[in-house]
Amino acid sequence: MGASHDLRLLGPAVAAWSTGWFATRLPDAGVPTWAAPVMAWGVAAMVLAILPALRYRRRRGRSRVGRAGSAGSLVIRSAAALLVAAAVAGLVATSAWSVLERRDPAVVADAASARAEVRATVRLDAAPRRSGATPWSGEPRLRAAATLIELTADGVRTGTVPIRVDLSLPGDADGLGFGSSVIVEGRLAGLPSSSRAAYRLSAARILEVGPAPPWTAWTHPLREGLAEASARLGGDGGALVPGLAIGDTSRVSDGLGAAMTLASLTHLTAVSGANCAIITAAAFWVAGLGGLPRAGRVLAALVALGGFVALVTPEASVVRASAMAVVVLTACATARAAGGVPALGLAVVALLALDPWYAADAGFALSVFATAGLVLLSRPLAIALGRWMPRPIAVVVAIPLAAQLACQPVLVLLEAVIPVYGVPANLLAAPAAPIATMAGLIGCLLLPVLPSVGVAALQVAWVPASWIALLARGVEGMPLTGVPWPPDAAGAILAAIVIGAALVLAMGQGRSASRARRALRPVSAVVLCVGIAVPVGLATGPPLFASATRQADWDVWQCDVGQGDAVLVRSADAVMLVDAGPDAEALDRCLGTAGVDRLDLVVLTHWDADHVTGTAALAGRVATVLHGPLDGARSARALQPLVDGGATHAEAVAGASGTLGDAGWRVVWPRPNAVPGNDASVVLQLVAPGYRALFLGDLGREAQDAMRRTTDLGRVDLVKVAHHGSADQSAALYAELGASVGLVGVGADNGYGHPTTALLEMLEAAGTVPVRSDESGAASLRAAPRGFELWTERSVGVVGAP
Repeated sequence: MGASHDLRLLGPAVAAWSTGWFATRLPDAGVPTWAAPVMAWGVAAMVLAILPALRYRRRRGRSRVGRAGSAGSLVIRSAAALLVAAAVAGLVATSAWSVLERRDPAVVADAASARAEVRATVRLDAAPRRSGATPWSGEPRLRAAATLIELTADGVRTGTVPIRVDLSLPGDADGLGFGSSVIVEGRLAGLPSSSRAAYRLSAARILEVGPAPPWTAWTHPLREGLAEASARLGGDGGALVPGLAIGDTSRVSDGLGAAMTLASLTHLTAVSGANCAIITAAAFWVAGLGGLPRAGRVLAALVALGGFVALVTPEASVVRASAMAVVVLTACATARAAGGVPALGLAVVALLALDPWYAADAGFALSVFATAGLVLLSRPLAIALGRWMPRPIAVVVAIPLAAQLACQPVLVLLEAVIPVYGVPANLLAAPAAPIATMAGLIGCLLLPVLPSVGVAALQVAWVPASWIALLARGVEGMPLTGVPWPPDAAGAILAAIVIGAALVLAMGQGRSASRARRALRPVSAVVLCVGIAVPVGLATGPPLFASATRQADWDVWQCDVGQGDAVLVRSADAVMLVDAGPDAEALDRCLGTAGVDRLDLVVLTHWDADHVTGTAALAGRVATVLHGPLDGARSARALQPLVDGGATHAEAVAGASGTLGDAGWRVVWPRPNAVPGNDASVVLQLVAPGYRALFLGDLGREAQDAMRRTTDLGRVDLVKVAHHGSADQSAALYAELGASVGLVGVGADNGYGHPTTALLEMLEAAGTVPVRSDESGAASLRAAPRGFELWTERSVGVVGAP
């Protein structure tokens, strides 16, 4: 059916990947960093020690029977394979150990623990990208991977401390690019060992921007020129051209980005193996025209590849594709064949040995799986599809289908949805993508020297880029764009099983395959009918799988809406929502998963975007709105969809009270005539059968202490932690409340260090167990005699004790 593949490097690649995953997580679990390399090298040493004995036994067996026994050969080959895998695992584990031992210098750790303002010199390891805005101020932010070079804290200046940081910058920074040196003032927050970056550095001010080294500085004007020239082209096509050419998505709007994701087209704006292959092949061909020998052509291709990597910045998919290209080019230089699977396996092993944190990098995983799918599945799929359609069409369909099938288990881990239109959209985009990529790259390189020719090339690139954007927008408007799927590892395993079974059925050969196809025709008809009926059913109700696993009779439900708050409370048949989060789509998804269609009461604690933007999803579904002091246009924008949908609203002040089903609530803050803001957040106390709760909005420490001094709060069982776990908290308040559970609505990628170490220590001292949306996803609690029964998207258990 197809050429056989050399899979000998599959075992070492799997060993390297799994070792990188576990070795970078051991410190988080309290295990010493040296444990992984000791175990891996110990296994390698044991296998190495027994190999001579195995060889001796095999020689004795040959002398007795005249030939080697197949069993003995198999044992030796297995032991040799295990030795290679263990050695590779030891190499990766040693690399992780060496980095982990150096990534927490005392002065840096102390500054992060104290949340003190520091002065830091960093070097950008990638071009800065937009990362949204500060929720309460709306100020734009930039984000980049960086290396911390020097630090000054409390007047003490450290020496060189080359550790990785996740850098968040003010959005008005100019002149920044890959390799730039930047001096900033800001605050550090520690990150778990599973993070590639050791710390998050949130910069309040940029003091100085230094030049990048010459080997990367030449890329800055090219990237800036391409972005400016593409912006003048206009439309979605102009926004996509830099992404298709060099992976620069800084000008892609949130709406277009969401549409590209929905259509499974985002990989076109992430530089991948296809781009690297085009560059190396073109350089190899041009060098050949110049009469260079094989080694010279390989060298030219390597130089071109290095320049391209510097231009697009070395992200995971780029580095993986480049490493594979180097392997293939090296094989060309030595006149030895290099199959796709060995090249990919060697690239995976080498990259994980250099950087074990690639093991948890989603972009790296998608890149590897897509390449593996193209190498292993595209030809068999083309043959299988060729039985039902013309061969040329089958070949065209097989390429995106192979990549989509290989990547789907990984995609399920990122978002538990099976895209319906991904393969058709990629088929329609396939002819346009390489034209846009090559024309855009040529335009980028020619703009500084031949501006008119460069602009003309970009105009050529704009046409296919606009077509791709049109496809994405079209998919966005289609019904049933995705089928919900079980989340996390269980969903990924189920997807792999389903895909594997489908491939086994589809790739039968010969007469038996023909008989199987005839026998399966009735089954295919049933599957087709089910495939049509199930998405329709899913569209008319809450997501099926989440509804099947969640608690049916929850009392409190914390939505996962990113960096923001949205908490549902239910008593009897009445439901209340406290705040609406920053994302209407995320809130709507949460309501569907929780099985909520109508809200009796919505409490908007204050008017920051991360608490009220989601009200757009509530129009026509709300009876009453309770809110803090009005704040002009900000409050009008949030209330208008609710009022237009028939909701009544009233301002809340301390002393207001009411009921929700069998529960009673009262407002304990703010005082009358309060000035709008965080410290005027509506604080709601709830007394329900089986538990007491307090919802703190974004109240700061001074307001918390003022409320504590003037109000008899008493002890509670559940507290909604204020301000996403910022450091501006009153330890005395949390100690007085003595809650057993604390809900923390926080985004996994928030850039502010929330929840802070100080807040987590306050909760620990008060005996309060945090339930964080960045770690648990959506979470629901039900009051029970032993405590709250907890359901999350990732686990089920019992916490607290009402």
